[in-house]
Order: sequence, then structure tokens, then C-alpha cells
Amino acid sequence: MNPFDDFAAIIGIDWADRKHDLCLQSQEAETLEYSVLEHRSEAIEDWANALRRRFDNRPVAVCIESRKVPLIHALLKYDFLVLFPVNPQTLCRYRRALVPSRAKDDPSDARLLLELVLRHPDQFKPWSPQSASMRTLTQLVEHRRTLVADRVRLTNRLTAALKLYFPQVLDWFDDKATRVFCAFLQKWPTLQKAKRARKETLRGFFRDHNSRYADVIDRRIDAIQASIPLTEDPGVILPNQLLVEALIEHLALLLDQIDHFDAKIAECFASFDDAALFRDLPGAGKQLAPRLLVAFGEDRDRFGSANALCCYAGIAPVTERSGNQSWVHWRYSCPKFLRQSFIEWASQTIRYSFWAQAFYRTQREKGKTHQMAIRALAYKWIRILWRCWQDRKPYDEAKYLMALKAQGSPLVKELGN
Repeated sequence: MNPFDDFAAIIGIDWADRKHDLCLQSQEAETLEYSVLEHRSEAIEDWANALRRRFDNRPVAVCIESRKVPLIHALLKYDFLVLFPVNPQTLCRYRRALVPSRAKDDPSDARLLLELVLRHPDQFKPWSPQSASMRTLTQLVEHRRTLVADRVRLTNRLTAALKLYFPQVLDWFDDKATRVFCAFLQKWPTLQKAKRARKETLRGFFRDHNSRYADVIDRRIDAIQASIPLTEDPGVILPNQLLVEALIEHLALLLDQIDHFDAKIAECFASFDDAALFRDLPGAGKQLAPRLLVAFGEDRDRFGSANALCCYAGIAPVTERSGNQSWVHWRYSCPKFLRQSFIEWASQTIRYSFWAQAFYRTQREKGKTHQMAIRALAYKWIRILWRCWQDRKPYDEAKYLMALKAQGSPLVKELGN
């Protein structure tokens, strides 16, 4: 039985920024109906209400590409619409299989979406969005990671500019993404201005910015007084000084916003009962623990096995065979942020978990590269966490080590060495 027989109609939507092409097939008629929907709140509201009246509030299936598009969020508030997201690459390859010329048009894409889901109903499941709290946390951790990437870009640009006229300041501060570094450059953007500052002024500045070690302060002051300019060419100093002053303002603001995100993430993370499963994981910390919670989510029926999660996250490798050839590679199509969350956390566990350190060492001894060893470790960690998540029991390092010993795992011998 086709599960789509229960719907009053099925709609394929090829979305865009300003308008959406629709292809509708109802149960009462065999002909396809094509239309265009403007991307305006009022137009979407009128269209949804018209559908509700036409089909007497019976469920209507909507096939649409991806999940992170504005139209999907707009359609979520209509309870009679059941959304079936389709991977854009799936539609692209389906189109190419049927149209070798690669001709493409928005109405035909809407029709192909409809046809794809109807021909392969077992491959597509209705999308059940997670709770508002979980979706909020998901967006918060993703946006924070984007801000951190912006911070890295800013510090790299600052470093490049400072190397041209004021390289000494890079030696005085180990971490560039700090408020004391920003405040120093805001006050003294050139070596000449820093050298004109009195020792007591410099010492008071460092104390005001939580630098409590007198010997560190004295070394910095002595280095400032002893430094000589890299160049005195105003054609180099002036433009780069202006660039540094502009970038340092952005960096200072960005650091404040990242802290604000951290506070919101911590507050949202603490509201989940499952937070206890991830809070004390080895190497998780306050940044990675919420990301791991987001990776697993709330629906324990979503992933039927640990391997299903490994495949979805892109951690499990892919094997391709053709004739006498066979090769293994990592997954190209997967949620990149989700995969990176597991990779970053697995890398941290090497420092905090005895067996993880031993496992990583054995992988390297087998000739695996660092990234290959980390992915293998992440695969093993996901299998462990999936069971903890299913059973709602926090991970216990001592229990797992005892289980490894009972199984006679070679990791136990490695730990002994």
C-alpha cells in the first residue's frame, strides 16, 4: 500500500527567494496543476487557507528540497500540511537520469519532486521537527561556531597587518583573541605610541586587565622599552594602523557576542534532562557538550542503531566496488557541522580518556594518518554514546575499562604499557 494514498493531495515545491513553483496532484484528478506562489507571508497564508478549504482540512503532503529554507519554517504552522524534505542532490541526480541534456526549469523540478516521492515512497519519511528548545539550541551552537570562524579570520587579518609595521606586539600576547590584546591595540596601535607610555601607565593597564603576575608584566614593559621599529615608512604604518584599528573594533565586539552566545547556550543546554548524559563526557566541556546533545537530539527512534547515526553523521566510511576494483572513502554528503562536532570531540578525548588515548596510539602504529585515527575513534565513541543515550545512563569510564578487560581487548594491554 502506498502511504501517500492517505493524503488528499501531494504538492511538489521548487522554492526560491521571491517565488515558488508548485505542482499539485489531488486524489480526485489525474491531471497535474501548476502554479506560482509568491514568497510573502500574506500570499503563503492565503494559499494555505485555500488548500484547507478545498480539501476540507484533510492532510496534504508537501515535497520540498532541504530543511533549512524559509518556506519550510513558514509551512510548519499549518497542521494539515505534512512535509517531506528531499535532499537537493537526490533531486539533481534524478533529473540528470531522466534528462541527459541537463535541461532545467523550476516547474519541471516541482513535477520531478512530486514524481520522485510517489515512485519511491519507502525512501522518504515525513519530517517531524524537534521541540522548539532543541531547535533553538541547534541554531545557537551552529551560529556560535560561525562566529568563532569569523574570530579566526579577524585574528589572521590582524596578524598579517601587524607583521608589516608592529610585529613585536604579537610576541607580547600569546592569545590574540582576548580582550587585553584588543584593549592594548586600541590604546597603543603603534610601537611609537607604546614606547611613549610611562611604566606605571603600562603596569596599571595590565593589572586592570587581570594580569596578576608581576614578572610577566615587567617582561612585557622591558620588551616594549627595548623594541625598535620595524619600519618608519609612513606609507606602510599609516594604512595598516587604520586597518588594525578597524579590525580590532570588530574583534572586541565579536568576543562580547561569543560570550553572549555562550551564556544563552549554557542556559538552554541546562534545561534538557539529557544534558546530564553529555555534560561530564571526557573532553566535552561547555562548548562540545551542547553540540553532542544536538547531534543525538530528543527522538530516540530517529536512529535505529549506532551505525545509522555513524552513517548519517558522515563518520562511517563508504565502500565503492566496480569490477575488480574496491576503494573506501569518507562520506561526501552529510551534515558537515554534525560530523565536525564528533571529530572535534573525539580529538579532545585523547587527552582525557585512557582507552581513547590507547586506541588512537594503536591506530597510528598501524600506519593510519591523524585524521583517519580520529575518525576511527569517533566511530567507536558514537557506538558507546548511542547505547548510553538509548539507556539514559551517563558514560562511566571505569565501567567501560572493566568491560574491555572482561572482553580481553588488546586496548587493555596497551593501557598497561
